[in-house]
Amino acid sequence: MDASRGELATDVFEPNCPSRVLLDHVTSRWAVLVLVALSQRTMRWGELRRQLRGVTDKMLAQTLHTLEADQLVLREAHPEVPPRVEYTLTAPGRELTERLLPLVDWIAARAADTSA
Repeated sequence: MDASRGELATDVFEPNCPSRVLLDHVTSRWAVLVLVALSQRTMRWGELRRQLRGVTDKMLAQTLHTLEADQLVLREAHPEVPPRVEYTLTAPGRELTERLLPLVDWIAARAADTSA
């Protein structure tokens, strides 16, 4: 794949391309914000909820479940009382986030210049 020359490994423009499912998952607002938050450190549920101001419990649960199923986020439940669950990026999740952070920075810098 040489994306710099406009060549892609798969035909992402094909309606049945499997990359479209993953693209949909990782470009949702909450998925992007979860990935950015986890790029800083491993976090527990409550920490993520506080970091992602405005996310509902249901949407956070769905987003984490989807990212875990896509093998981008690892959910680790520790056998303690009370239960402790931590979320961290997997190797593919870190690889994705390395590419995502410059885009988020660009968006944040441009947001002040737009009237969205």
